[in-house]
Amino acid sequence: MEGDVDKDEATATVRDLDPISGSIPATRVEISVSCRNLLDRDTFSKSDPLVVLYTQGVECKQWREFGRTEVIDNTLNPDFVRKYILDYFFEEKQSLRFDVYDIDSKSPELGKHDFLGQVFCTLGEIVGSPASRLEKPLGGIPGKKCGSIILSVEELSNCRDCATMQFCANKLDKKDFFGKSDPFMVFYRSNEDGTFTICHKTEVVKSTLNPVWQPFSIPVRALCNGDYDRTIKVEIYDWDRDGSHDFIGECTTCYNQLCQGQCVFEVLNPKKKLKKKRYMNSGTVSLLSFNVESEHTFLDYIKGGTQIHFTVAIDFTASNGNPSQSTSLHYMNPYQMNAYAMALKAVGEIIQDYDSDKMFPALGFGAKLPPDGRVSHEFPLNGNVDNPYCNGMEGILEAYHQSLKTVQLYGPTNFAPVVNHVARYAAAVQDGSQYFVLLIITDGVISDMAQTKEAIVNAAKLPMSIIIVGVGQAEFDAMVELDGDDVRISSRGKLAERDIVQFVPFRDYMDRTGNHVLSMARLAKDVLAEIPDQLILYMKNRAIKPNPVPPLYMPENQSQANPV
Repeated sequence: MEGDVDKDEATATVRDLDPISGSIPATRVEISVSCRNLLDRDTFSKSDPLVVLYTQGVECKQWREFGRTEVIDNTLNPDFVRKYILDYFFEEKQSLRFDVYDIDSKSPELGKHDFLGQVFCTLGEIVGSPASRLEKPLGGIPGKKCGSIILSVEELSNCRDCATMQFCANKLDKKDFFGKSDPFMVFYRSNEDGTFTICHKTEVVKSTLNPVWQPFSIPVRALCNGDYDRTIKVEIYDWDRDGSHDFIGECTTCYNQLCQGQCVFEVLNPKKKLKKKRYMNSGTVSLLSFNVESEHTFLDYIKGGTQIHFTVAIDFTASNGNPSQSTSLHYMNPYQMNAYAMALKAVGEIIQDYDSDKMFPALGFGAKLPPDGRVSHEFPLNGNVDNPYCNGMEGILEAYHQSLKTVQLYGPTNFAPVVNHVARYAAAVQDGSQYFVLLIITDGVISDMAQTKEAIVNAAKLPMSIIIVGVGQAEFDAMVELDGDDVRISSRGKLAERDIVQFVPFRDYMDRTGNHVLSMARLAKDVLAEIPDQLILYMKNRAIKPNPVPPLYMPENQSQANPV
């Protein structure tokens, strides 16, 4: 009956494993700052500049001081040594403000020093610039040329290695009365306080005391948090259908030991060891193979020049209601944006930072077009079939407003034409240099489900992702089916290679107090959160590595330590 005692201890830690969620920190980046041709505020020497970074909260929009560089004496072209380290989130608009001062005394109060200019930008704007290096003119002093600021982003090395390993075991203890054991392994990393956190569980190998498990991959940071000598504990259990798995035994190792290659560990059961004098072990575990590769990140691809192309498709079906009436989802209230405009602005304002020319195709579907009233499911909002591109977010919003005055809302709600439209562009560029994101904003029930599923399955092989935002109060059950989070979408028996669709109903993000800025930030955060991983998976499936970063510029003033 000793297995019964052990299994009670096991169930609390082994059940319901969600291996790594919550354990991996956000991407951390380092911002380097340089300035060129600053204003000279000192009479007998050059300015002594310092840069202050402010960040802005999503909810309150107040600027908070984040940190300051060091002061560099007597230069108008400083390259600051002190960096700013921030958490980076692709799915959030992270607003930054850099103020430059000429420091005249030791007082920490900025009001006592000369203001040399300021610049506003987003973290995404810096990351999305060529080689993640952004140069902008400083402003803030009317009638004066204040010089420029150069901001560079570097991803901090965060132990991006991924280890792939395979294990087998030999002569494990038999735990089942009728038949052999069904063993599986559970891996734990040790924490600073001596506790253990579960980080991986293998599959179950049925009816054997000599299992060979499948190879598995795990981020090294999840295995040991970057400490290569930290204890890794491995427990082996006999699987039971009711979840009360029997403990067979355990062994310990560390990352450095695993790196040395093939090795054998004794599996020990402490309780058996105490009870039985002649106890040797409960079997052995052998490491069959171990290799490490560095995982490429979203920032690696962006820095290497991958451009993200954004296309928007807007639902012009009659179910939206007459645009001239206030009950319509397309109603143009002069005092506030409608749900279509809010969803468009929320997502577009973030993605535009990663597209160098800021020219975006904007399409409509489900409307009758002038002059002959033909129904179209793929028409340019600006009316130009040869050039459907709009200049920035403002250009898209302007084209959307103009379309409402010229087209007649009709139907049905067909998605496949706009999905195939973007897929044609994506199919032409599969080398990793470009990635396409289609935003579909719709009020309701899809009419061409079979064709859309087929279009999505085909698109999953291409460098593209699809975001669907549902506006209004309709039931969006069919959309959930397109979002393959729970069940991967399929068409004619063919599974999608990747999950590329993210669907959200906008009503779930509406702030009860009417704070539209907050609603838009919440929406953007959720719908964009999956894009980096979808891009990485496409690149990984195609074995596309990031391009090397273009060579960095040479600082103009190499000898700032000894200013002349």
